[in-house]
Amino acid sequence: MTEISPKLGLPYIQPSQAQKHVTHNEAIQGLDTLVQLRIVAFGADTPPDTPGIGDSHALGAVPGLAWAGQDGKIATWDGTAWQFLDPQEGWLAWDTTEAKIRVYTGGNWSIPDLSTDQVARVGIATAADDTNRLAVASQAVLLTHAGADHRVKVNKASDSDTASLLFQSNWTGHAEMGLAGDTAFSIKVSADGSSWTQVLRADPGTVQLDAPVTGTAVQSSAMDTTAGRLMRADYGYGPGNLLGAVSQSAGDPTGAVFEQGGNANGQYIRLADGTQICWNENFTTNSGGAATWTFPSGFSTVDVSPALSVTCRYTGGPRIVAAKNDGAGAFSAAVHSWDVSGSNAVAPEVSLMAIGRWY
Repeated sequence: MTEISPKLGLPYIQPSQAQKHVTHNEAIQGLDTLVQLRIVAFGADTPPDTPGIGDSHALGAVPGLAWAGQDGKIATWDGTAWQFLDPQEGWLAWDTTEAKIRVYTGGNWSIPDLSTDQVARVGIATAADDTNRLAVASQAVLLTHAGADHRVKVNKASDSDTASLLFQSNWTGHAEMGLAGDTAFSIKVSADGSSWTQVLRADPGTVQLDAPVTGTAVQSSAMDTTAGRLMRADYGYGPGNLLGAVSQSAGDPTGAVFEQGGNANGQYIRLADGTQICWNENFTTNSGGAATWTFPSGFSTVDVSPALSVTCRYTGGPRIVAAKNDGAGAFSAAVHSWDVSGSNAVAPEVSLMAIGRWY
């Protein structure tokens, strides 16, 4: 049987030993020193003149006087004499002078790094791992200021990497926002966590915002006038398509709002609602017969009788001028002129107008 314990070096009571209480008390004294070990001074070489009972000192390399030859040991005053113990690897002691914990390792009493700086990973109420080195399980996380501003920074190594916030439900990603593969800020959504659709992109290079808005936020058709919905460019009107070729489908406009044009027969304007106006400001009638005015744009064959008006511009005397639909009423009109006696007159110049429908 060995005489001392393997870890603390405390004496065992031996078989048939006399004065067992001496050995027992020595072991108790050792335990009193080592359990909750408190050290008054580290690297001490000179014993204090009036040591306190139970005071322990970690001795230096060349201690003197009553400590001579006990270098590196723990010296404890028991009230009458100094007791010495050899520290073992991994022993912990409280430094009462600096109010710090120390650990005995490599033959020295060192202060372990217990700060939170440069720790490998931190898990708060959940386990951290090599990928998620900071893991927090909580109903909320508060990041607040320290007197003024507060900024949260998400940094990536290069433009082609990703710096983003990923939002999950039951560990499946459904929304992500940040810098994904470039330096443009984007927002993406996913129904299954694997196929993603970009719904917003802000490019710092072109200072451009792209937002392909769909669904009930925008018009469902060109005839959708639901209050509060956004107008689609291909369903709405603006400077780019206000003027152009008008068209329709089953009475609903499918082209521009206004169409205007002209040729040798005059000018015309068409409206998206089907109205058409044709005019000629310098039409010359025939002497002794009807003159045919071919409309610059034909009317609907359904509406073969557009409303006609004529204004005489002749200044040589009173004249009577009239226009009526001819046999091709959707495409032309007959214009007549008379003098006040009813006879055919020298042909005056007139202004003509026809109003009808183009569909």
